Amino acid sequence: MSQPPILPHRAANAPISMHLSPADTVAIALRPLSAGETVEGVTLTDDVALGHKFAVRAMPAGSAVVKYGQIMAEAKTDIAPGQHVHVHNIGMSETHSDLSDQHGVTHAVPARTTFEGYLRPDGRVGTRNFIGILASVNCSSTVCNAIADAANRILKPKYPNIDGFAPIVHDQGCGMANQGEGFDALVRTLKGYRDHPNFGGVLIVGLGCEVNQLTLYKPTDWTKERFLSFNIQEVGGSSSAVRRALELLDPIARAANEDRRTTQPVSKLTLGMQCGGSDGFSGITANPALGVASDMLVAAGGTSILSETPEIFGAEHLLIARATPETGAKITAMIDWWRDYADRNGASLDNNPSPGNKKGGLTTILEKSLGAVAKGGLSPLSGAFAYAERIDVPGFVYMDSPGYDPVAATGQVASGANLIAFTTGRGSCFGAKPAPSIKLASNSTLYRQMHEDMDIDCGVVVDEGLSLEEMGARIYDLLLDTASGKHTKSEDFGYGDNEFVPWKIGAVL
Repeated sequence: MSQPPILPHRAANAPISMHLSPADTVAIALRPLSAGETVEGVTLTDDVALGHKFAVRAMPAGSAVVKYGQIMAEAKTDIAPGQHVHVHNIGMSETHSDLSDQHGVTHAVPARTTFEGYLRPDGRVGTRNFIGILASVNCSSTVCNAIADAANRILKPKYPNIDGFAPIVHDQGCGMANQGEGFDALVRTLKGYRDHPNFGGVLIVGLGCEVNQLTLYKPTDWTKERFLSFNIQEVGGSSSAVRRALELLDPIARAANEDRRTTQPVSKLTLGMQCGGSDGFSGITANPALGVASDMLVAAGGTSILSETPEIFGAEHLLIARATPETGAKITAMIDWWRDYADRNGASLDNNPSPGNKKGGLTTILEKSLGAVAKGGLSPLSGAFAYAERIDVPGFVYMDSPGYDPVAATGQVASGANLIAFTTGRGSCFGAKPAPSIKLASNSTLYRQMHEDMDIDCGVVVDEGLSLEEMGARIYDLLLDTASGKHTKSEDFGYGDNEFVPWKIGAVL
């Protein structure tokens, strides 16, 4: 049977399938495949959509389905070579791999080791120069939005060297216990934003009677001149609060306007890595390519953060194998906490990916996790941190968080990330003020369909045969360019005002 025509935008010699590991029982379609085609040594009995899997060997019912050399599912029925492998014939496995031959790999220092950033008095470096308008409580969020809007209209034109006034608003701060996991996480998160190097100044606004009082947020030594706060109830009400804020913000903005970028080492960069709206290509293009860029960043002295604990479930052993016993024990404890947390809330970590994930070719959470962990590259794991906890070691680190992207990214920024890289196979739209967010498309079709939102096309790995190393180097260069001031597409659109979402752990009272 003759081969179907090559799809537009694919190189004539581009591969049509990928078999990742000799141990794998499935391969991945790199273009739509038709029943009757012979691929990877088997004749297909079903049509196989782009990014979906087909069997390369027989899998009896109850046997393991293997991808990335790891167990990703269990066959629900007998599966013959050439059959489409998806949610109709495989499901969550009762067991998953728990061994890994991976060990942390130290990489050569890349040629490019500096960027242009804002050196702050505490030694940290900003990649942007925003003024933050932080709400201590939901009750002051509307006023904070009004303050940011007025300041961007009235003050920003006077001070062109600031990136703008960013409202950091949320739905917490009251109706909650004043102690415990939930309250501690909120306070850590807001303090992380208060002290963030991408802010050249901060105004925090409360209502006055909330649980989360302004007295918890006294300025650190270096921020005293550029950190102010007040309660709405103390200045006459909402309109008065906006007028008072503009009075306080003018000198802060004037001082921040004098800040200038200077050449800084890559060791001052902290990258938060996210993935969302994944597809069958995420784990073979964008995520491992970002892993290469992460390794380059770490080799140059920088820090990269992997998160989303429910979405490393089933692949945590790959991280533990690269960690010290102490750090490995922290990862194990996080997984145990999440099992208990899910049980308490009537959920399960064994859940399937979202409908969009499934349409893109993913099946079980194990498959998604194995692909997600690829963002972490191969460097040693140098630390594990609580949600929004300040990262105090360089290298590749892990921060506990939910898998919900806005919550996870909020925690990473609070921990010190001054840059976000977000991979997607379905087209997630996202921003993370004050940290610029780079969007990486896992396939070229998505990149073309959503070119207004995607910054880089990782689909060329399969469409043009570009190596992961070269793709990773392109991402690394874009990271440094963005850190130096190059705008991302999400910044140009204005994303970031609504994506501050602190993890809501405790009860709403």
